[in-house]
Amino acid sequence: MNEKLSDLLKKPERFFGRGSWTIASAPGRADFLNTHQDYKGLPVVPVGINLRTFMFARFRDDDVLTVKSTNLEELGEPSTDTFRVAVNEMRERGFFGNYFRGVINVLVKSGDEHKLRGMDVIVKSQIPIGSGLSSSAALEISFLKLLNHACDLGYTNRDVAELAYLAETTEVGVSCGRLDQYGSTYGGVIKLECKPPFHIEQLPFADLIFAIIDSGIRHATAEIHPVRQREINKGLEALMESREVPAQLKLRLGRRYDEANWEEINEGDITPYLPLLDEKAAKRILYTLKAQRSTEFGLRILRKESINHSGLIAHLDAHQAEKVMHKPFSERPYWILGEVMNQQHELLRDFYDLSLPELEKIREAAMEAGAYGVKISGAGLGGSLITLVKDSETGWKVIQAGLSAGAKQGWVSRVASGARIEKPLRKK
Repeated sequence: MNEKLSDLLKKPERFFGRGSWTIASAPGRADFLNTHQDYKGLPVVPVGINLRTFMFARFRDDDVLTVKSTNLEELGEPSTDTFRVAVNEMRERGFFGNYFRGVINVLVKSGDEHKLRGMDVIVKSQIPIGSGLSSSAALEISFLKLLNHACDLGYTNRDVAELAYLAETTEVGVSCGRLDQYGSTYGGVIKLECKPPFHIEQLPFADLIFAIIDSGIRHATAEIHPVRQREINKGLEALMESREVPAQLKLRLGRRYDEANWEEINEGDITPYLPLLDEKAAKRILYTLKAQRSTEFGLRILRKESINHSGLIAHLDAHQAEKVMHKPFSERPYWILGEVMNQQHELLRDFYDLSLPELEKIREAAMEAGAYGVKISGAGLGGSLITLVKDSETGWKVIQAGLSAGAKQGWVSRVASGARIEKPLRKK
């Protein structure tokens, strides 16, 4: 995280010869609050982290793009892709070049083909693949940020995030929401409204330190999101077909996960009808409502609103509320956010079935080492756990505890800035 730009890519000429390089970067993101809710149109709260993906690029004299991943080269995996400024076919599923092809495809289809030029691009990422920290979105965003600057495309941050979302969903074929693309583009701590016009609220409480623990267990978003979406759809379909469910409730439900007006549905309204559903569908719907309510409470803290004891009791159990009230006043917001994170992890574990015994072991060790709160980041069933901590010293203690419990690596991160153009490196 603290590497200098000049150290990230030593001797770039070994790939494409000498020249001047334009550099763009985009952060990974911690999936802070309301995980698995963006694709339902519910608001989410991502946080930019200090792990970044860097793109080093220079123009060519033709319309060919050659992309080289130094990370994949180091792993001995296919690390180069070459294609043209055109609508390109996707290669085999999971191939890293598909994300770049997808971005170019979207730009060509949007009518910006004449502005694009051939490039040699070198990728160096600090974000582990499949770690639940948005490695794919950081690829797309840093590439788009680079193209926007180098080709003078005139895109806003919102444009960049939307184009990356289109590339991943319509071109690469990953069924995801907008959390990753917006989180990587904007950085900071934001509330993203996931219904048009996708309003972004920059949240003022950004003095947060996270210890990020990579379990080393790899997963694929494309194998998790569609399954949960189908389970919710099955439950909604059963509710809509039932004569027992009132018409007024059906107006708020719909038949698809992204049609329901979840924010207008009270858990008490729907609970009497959940026995009509199979267990999985009922749990997925309950998760959606409970996590949203928890997030609404967490947002009050992130907006620096004052919360009294009765407000705590309304959202935390009595033991949690009492524990928070006995903490020093200056630390209470962090403890409250930690309890919200713990709530949301437990919901992901118990109602969305996204944890594993290995993750629970790491999480328990992190809590015992002094974390305010610990939760899954990303799709789940592997990847990373994010922990809110008091300071860097505590963060490294938490990481060491996680490593002792079986994790593979970890980082301490403050809240990081969004996608940006870095100062160019020039050969002397």
